[in-house]
Amino acid sequence: MSNPKSHNHHHHHYQPTTTTTTISTTTVGDSDYEAEEGDHEVWATLNNSFRKVQSVLDRNRHLIQQVNENQQSRMHDNMVKNVSLIQELNCNINKVASIYTDLNSNFTNTCSNNSGNNRCNK
Repeated sequence: MSNPKSHNHHHHHYQPTTTTTTISTTTVGDSDYEAEEGDHEVWATLNNSFRKVQSVLDRNRHLIQQVNENQQSRMHDNMVKNVSLIQELNCNINKVASIYTDLNSNFTNTCSNNSGNNRCNK
């Protein structure tokens, strides 16, 4: 009999990467003051949304590491824990999608409200 541990098994593990988003803008409008006020609100919303997304993605990275460790252990109790961990991952993915949907709605509304000064039109 051969030792099962001596067999080479290929394990694929997801290694999440950290991403950073940088955004720059140019405003064109009749009133620089109005543009700056509007931009401040837009940037605050953007910043808040990206902070929320980053927090959820950091949590997902931790969950994925836990799932991988539990899978490697091959212990029944750890495999059972993976069910709830994967469910949380799924919920978190939905949270991120929802944050981006809200962000899109906010920008669409901002562009609609400011279309008179060509800030959102090419």
